[in-house]
Amino acid sequence: MANAADTRTLSDPSLGALLASLYALCKPRVVALIVFTAVVGMLLATPDLPPLGALLFGTLGIAFAAASAAALNHVLDARVDAQMQRTRHRPLPAGRISGTQAVVFAFALGLASMLMLGVLVNPLTALLTFCSLIGYAVVYTLYLKRATPQNIVIGGAAGAAPPVLGWTAVTGSIDAHALLLFLIIFAWTPPHFWALAIARRDEYAKVGIPMLPVTHGDAFTRLHILLYTILLVLVTLLPYLTRMSGLIYLAAALLLGAGFLYYAVRLKASERPELPMRTFAFSIKYLTALFAFLLIDHYLPFYL
Repeated sequence: MANAADTRTLSDPSLGALLASLYALCKPRVVALIVFTAVVGMLLATPDLPPLGALLFGTLGIAFAAASAAALNHVLDARVDAQMQRTRHRPLPAGRISGTQAVVFAFALGLASMLMLGVLVNPLTALLTFCSLIGYAVVYTLYLKRATPQNIVIGGAAGAAPPVLGWTAVTGSIDAHALLLFLIIFAWTPPHFWALAIARRDEYAKVGIPMLPVTHGDAFTRLHILLYTILLVLVTLLPYLTRMSGLIYLAAALLLGAGFLYYAVRLKASERPELPMRTFAFSIKYLTALFAFLLIDHYLPFYL
């Protein structure tokens, strides 16, 4: 009975099934985090509330671009996804949508994003968003991912861009404080993703993707997760040290950093199989909470 249901789902030509597959192509949970950090960048860019147009169209434009990059990633990784346990049920390898449909959808989202940002926000935000889209969907997915075990470090620049995009959507310029937000996500990305890579090492090895645990082993990767986590904690102090944020943020950054270090130290000291995914899950909560406290501190500043 279960197999018959699965077959009907995969071959279902209904509009509802198509829309569900298109939605899955957007990687909605990833895009939600991207949009959240971008909105935080918008709100931090001004002492009051940003203009409604910049907030609305900037958010939609950045969301469309992130969804376009995610869909292109699905298209370019379809063959690899079909061989990996974690990804073989995605819409393309599972046959719920065609490659042509996915490409058209991705380009439609990308075009809508560029028009919205370029016309209704400002050209700088459109340009930076386009560079971020190409950086993730093409440079990282097509080249870096398969070329070097430092793929996620170098490619992390594209994923760290959303707060800068949000900032420029409001101000039309790049500010040093926006670059601090970029630096936080840039430092966060390696320990976040390497924890997942440890858990999925065998799958990455099977498809020939040189993730750090595949090329240098688990112990080396666990050490680097700890080192990058230490670096991350230090980087998260910069908003306070530059007077961008106050004591509320500082307390949250130290507490959250202690939590991340706890997981990184446990991961280094123990090979318990559940720890990599627990660390990965905590890292997402960590970044979300850190940016939430940046926002809280912005509107409820407390300095000494």
